[in-house]
Amino acid sequence: MCAPKAGCKPALRIYTRRMQVLPRVVFFLAFMAISFSCHAVRIGDLSETNIGEQALRFFTLQDPSVRYALIGSILLGVTCGLLGSFIVVRKMALVGDALSHAVLPGVALGFLWNMNKDPLTIFIGATIAGLLGTATVAAIKHTTRLKEDTILGMVLAGFFSIGICLVTMIQHLPTGNKSGVDKFLFGQAAAISAADVRLMAIIAAISIAAIVLFYKEFLVTSFDSGFARAVGFPIRLIHHALMLLLAFAVVIALQAVGVVLVSAMLITPAAAAYLLTDRMHRMLLLAATFGMLAGTAGAFFSFLGPSLPTGPFMVLGASAVFALAFLFGPRHGVVMRWWNHRSRSQRTKNENTLKSIYHVLEGREFQGEGVSLQELARRRNETADEASRQAAALSRRGFATQDENLIFLTPEGWQKAWTIVRNHRLWELYLTRAAQIPADRVHDDAENIEHVLGEDVVRELERGLEYATKDPHGKPIPSLADMQKGMAADQRDGLVGYGKKFER
Repeated sequence: MCAPKAGCKPALRIYTRRMQVLPRVVFFLAFMAISFSCHAVRIGDLSETNIGEQALRFFTLQDPSVRYALIGSILLGVTCGLLGSFIVVRKMALVGDALSHAVLPGVALGFLWNMNKDPLTIFIGATIAGLLGTATVAAIKHTTRLKEDTILGMVLAGFFSIGICLVTMIQHLPTGNKSGVDKFLFGQAAAISAADVRLMAIIAAISIAAIVLFYKEFLVTSFDSGFARAVGFPIRLIHHALMLLLAFAVVIALQAVGVVLVSAMLITPAAAAYLLTDRMHRMLLLAATFGMLAGTAGAFFSFLGPSLPTGPFMVLGASAVFALAFLFGPRHGVVMRWWNHRSRSQRTKNENTLKSIYHVLEGREFQGEGVSLQELARRRNETADEASRQAAALSRRGFATQDENLIFLTPEGWQKAWTIVRNHRLWELYLTRAAQIPADRVHDDAENIEHVLGEDVVRELERGLEYATKDPHGKPIPSLADMQKGMAADQRDGLVGYGKKFER
């Protein structure tokens, strides 16, 4: 953060005036632009720094400042990750954002109390300011018809404007340039002292202990407040306790992340964890781990150069983790969903091709072992080239073999074909009997369900249908005994003998 003499004071005054009338997103972007313009004059400092030596110093932990920065960043990452998880599941992200901006006046007042950057004084002042901001939001919400997001935007802008004015006033003081209060805007790990680390450790321990001891209460009130109220949980007390812990987390993160970006450290690691699991205890562990990784990355990259702020690098590290979870998460990742959809589509296409081969053989009473590409194409209403590609796909999966123009099912392919046909016809019969759907309207539904029915469900259908042998259209339903008999014949004879399998 540059000093006022470097040209930031006019920009800060302009920004303070506009914050009260511009939307939150606009003034956030404007403030970031001012910051980057102030730092641009110092980019050349990096050329004077040996990055390799700086990296070695960081990993060897030779300097006390490095140890303080790393430990402090890890502690705030764990604290923000744990508390941010409850903020995310409660859908209170804006509350964390408003609280992080509301503490700035308390930071400035804590400094003005004894004209020194005492961690305890600043912590007390920032906590009081944060709780005052939360109380203001609650008071306006209960006495007006305004929506919560509107109230949060107003409180955020108002408190942040007051904080900017106080910080600007401090920088006008004779020792203002050396106060270090400006580091609370964008964060600087190098400014973390031993006293800051002790305070962070205390807050982290309190937060972890509170979550462990009152995990059930936090969990129930986060997901079902109505049930929690019905069983006698003190809803308001638990909410205020969480807000107090959140205020603590925001305050200890100010020194490293800064007021502007501290809400991102609360939300981003928790949001990444939310995409990876459906269990709260796992989400807490993942969010704490992601917070630690982001804190370590921020401390490391900010240490490489003298004018690199810690906060943005921490947020970038957390954002990188979120991007990986968003893209490659096993259940909700975009890439994985695309891949699973593609795999399901290909699997469905293969199974439909196997079913078509079965129908061709069934239509000629299982005389002959192979099915020609022309027969398959006619059955599927496709061209010969499309049928050839489907046959090749079956061959790659081990479901079939090809001999010139003929397709022969392997034992695995035969078993799969029987399974799909059995599922389809059992489901058609179930719909006509249990749901009283006409037989001519059950085909499309069976086409969709046949690919997802598990073996346990199919056996239950068989028992419920009293092991019926005919579907609603009068076609035979392959039974499990028939399939096992056919597979035994496959293993004995090598290739399928379709006529023998259906001798009843």
